[in-house]
Amino acid sequence: MVLFALTSSSPKLKQHSHRSFSESLIEDNIEDAATIIHQWISPDSSSFCCTFSLFSNKNREEAKRFIGAVTTLHSTMTKLVSVNPSSAKLIRAESLLKISMNHLSKEFYRILKSNRRYLDPESVSVRSRNSSRNDDAEAMEDLKMIADCMTSSGYGKECFKIYKKIRKSIIVEALENLGFENLTLSQVQKLEWEVMEKKVRVWLRTVRKAVTTLFYGERILSDHVFSSSAAIRESSFAEITLQSALALFSFPGNMAKSRKTPEKIFLTLDVYQSIVELTPRIEEVFSYDSTSSVKSLIAGAVESLEEAVISMLDEFESSISKESSKSIISNGGIHQLTRYVMNYIVFLADYSDTLANIIPETSSFSLPEGDDEATSSSSPLAKRISWLILFLLCKIDAKSRLYNDVALSYLFLINNLNYVVVKVRTSNLKEVLSEAWLEKHEGKVKKYVAKFEEIVWGEVMMTSVATEEEAEEFVRRFSDRFEEAYKRQTGWVVPDSKLRDEIKVSVATMLIPAYTEFYEKYRVGLWKNVGFGPDDIGNYISDLYFGSGGSGSVSSVHSSDSYV
Repeated sequence: MVLFALTSSSPKLKQHSHRSFSESLIEDNIEDAATIIHQWISPDSSSFCCTFSLFSNKNREEAKRFIGAVTTLHSTMTKLVSVNPSSAKLIRAESLLKISMNHLSKEFYRILKSNRRYLDPESVSVRSRNSSRNDDAEAMEDLKMIADCMTSSGYGKECFKIYKKIRKSIIVEALENLGFENLTLSQVQKLEWEVMEKKVRVWLRTVRKAVTTLFYGERILSDHVFSSSAAIRESSFAEITLQSALALFSFPGNMAKSRKTPEKIFLTLDVYQSIVELTPRIEEVFSYDSTSSVKSLIAGAVESLEEAVISMLDEFESSISKESSKSIISNGGIHQLTRYVMNYIVFLADYSDTLANIIPETSSFSLPEGDDEATSSSSPLAKRISWLILFLLCKIDAKSRLYNDVALSYLFLINNLNYVVVKVRTSNLKEVLSEAWLEKHEGKVKKYVAKFEEIVWGEVMMTSVATEEEAEEFVRRFSDRFEEAYKRQTGWVVPDSKLRDEIKVSVATMLIPAYTEFYEKYRVGLWKNVGFGPDDIGNYISDLYFGSGGSGSVSSVHSSDSYV
């Protein structure tokens, strides 16, 4: 019976012995971990036992041992709970883990503060682009090591709280240093244009820096430090950057809702262009669900900016339509409306790629019947530009009718149309429109020039000579007509030097060869001081169209000694 009793009780004894052995191993692990931990933390407090940081170059191996000990401590506690949840060793282990976490929290804070230069988002983003692994990155590895340990030990929130407090202030401070001001819609709408322009230029510099280095670098850092926890990783980045990002990206939408004038279109296009260029990086950086509001804000801003650009183009067109001044350019030069409109359109052409994405394909403009300024194959942008130029030319044509002198009216048309053509040929407008457009309008300039020359100089050479007496009369008559034509044009201007030379050459070719031939043929009897010599004609023609006014008169008596 005794033997039976001993035999039947053996399994229980074996089970009890096994449980005690497992618990003994667990407790030994706790003691081993405590020994390592106590090298840096006193047994009865959370104070440092050494003036040196655990995470320094000379202590890095010790830091790894410490982290390993804390990790072992936590995993051992988990096992002890399953073996003997009432063990006194468990209470001791929990206390030891708590002070270890407190110690790591301090180390985490110290690393963030003392390595700010290396943990600056710009430094992080540069290192990421260069894929370098140098000593500057050790701070990131130390932070990750601590964050992994604290997160796996159930202290992830405590770690995140420290990280958020420091990193959020860095983002806010960086934006302030870049000059960004968080303005409300009401504040933006009250800004004078000069002030608004400065704010926009600051924003353009800030947003590129913020997206490509500030937010990008912060995303890289938070993803690395909290790589062991997707939830903390996302929360970290969102809570640190979201508020600043929303403030930064609200500016374009607020700007688009402010008062729209044609002059604002170029800065508006700069903002639009900047956002479009940065959108892929923005979507990459703010890819978390918790930061989706940034992408929504950007999408809304883009739409508002597009609407603002279209509205400003309409306002620009309207400003051309409303220009109704009756003043004329006395010397037949270029009207200020022509300069304003063409310079505006030239600047628009610099944004042709951007505008091509803004002006809808459905855009249509009611060009006059039979006018081919824009064909059905032209892009919406080309049609819009063609329409604006046509609108300008119609205005210029109307202003040309204000002149009493028909020749001066034609000179006005020549100068203004030529100004338009030159602006198109020497700018990106050439790519927006077409060579056919240019050839057509250059042809119009030539027609106007021909008509102008006919009106001013057409009757100067009319003659029918049979005798020397008639020849002498012709020279007098020619000289009188030439003098009249010269006086008529004194003060008239052709600002474009190339066109001015072409007109002079054309006039000289019209007059001088024929007059010279006649003069030399009938030189007998022309030794008297009668009329102009051929050289005189060329000299006076060369003096025309500078707009200086000259003397306003020419002498009707000239020596012809050179031809005697």
